[in-house]
Amino acid sequence: MKSTARRRPYGVEGAPHARPSRTTTTRATTTRARARSAPYLFLIPATVLFALFFALPIGYAVWLSFRKVKVSGLGLGSGARTEVWAGLENYTDALSDSELLHGALRVLGYGCIVVPVMLGLALLFALMLDAERVRLAPFTRLAIFLPYAIPGVVAALLWGFLYLPDVSPFYFVLDRLGLPQPDLLDGGPLYLALSNIAVWGGTGFNMIVIYTSLQAIPAEVHEAAKLDGATPVQIALRIKIPMVAPSLVLTFFFSIIATLQMFNEPTTLKPLTNSVSTTWSPLMKVYRDAFGENDIHGAAAQAVIIAFATLLLSFGFLRAANRRQKQETAR
Repeated sequence: MKSTARRRPYGVEGAPHARPSRTTTTRATTTRARARSAPYLFLIPATVLFALFFALPIGYAVWLSFRKVKVSGLGLGSGARTEVWAGLENYTDALSDSELLHGALRVLGYGCIVVPVMLGLALLFALMLDAERVRLAPFTRLAIFLPYAIPGVVAALLWGFLYLPDVSPFYFVLDRLGLPQPDLLDGGPLYLALSNIAVWGGTGFNMIVIYTSLQAIPAEVHEAAKLDGATPVQIALRIKIPMVAPSLVLTFFFSIIATLQMFNEPTTLKPLTNSVSTTWSPLMKVYRDAFGENDIHGAAAQAVIIAFATLLLSFGFLRAANRRQKQETAR
């Protein structure tokens, strides 16, 4: 009697249509879920730190800017001072404040000196270090970058004492030579004195950024330019500078932000001269109103305005730079 059982295909073990067990399916689903959630788990520490030390303080400053202190009677007693909703009152007061406007104009004049000089020197030093025959290049890079490693307050104190006629060796040399001794901490020269501190400390950082971009240019580009008879100056002007344009945009972006946040230099030099007031820059006025005048709500509104102006100028510049780059690429 012949058997009616079906034969299994050759080389197949077990049932021909075996399905994975429920345990195996659960494990696979769990593994895929863990793989999808892993990036978000790694982002949790950074997100928490960002929320606690960046987003939360900004939100608290915005909340304070819409409130004010209402004083009842003589302002004495437990319930004499209460916080109430102020709406846009703090913002209108800040925008109509002449001291804040004058501080912004002073910072604008300061930036017109610092940004072109600092970026021009950074680009010049980067091109010189990128030349073929440069002696002591590592030492030169370190010497140019080293001032950036010095804290801003220490640099301001250092230059402040060099500006004082009674203790400065420069004034001693000028006196011996019979040359005039200008007061760099008074009037118009004060802008040059403050600009010198910023240029001395910030040129090295911008130079490193531009120099790194120059090092990334392929050597074949330089060789092709040399074969075409281009001089080093022509290579620098027509090849190197256009190719490091994104780095120039980046350094200009950082310089704008640093200029609008000017605080350390004038605050440090203030005890050395009467020409620097407590409201010389917008951030100095915010500090005075918050901790000197005890007007924390008005200072918060001014800080929000300064932050918004910085954001607007920065992104406006980046958008204009990106638009121009797209137009050049389309050509």
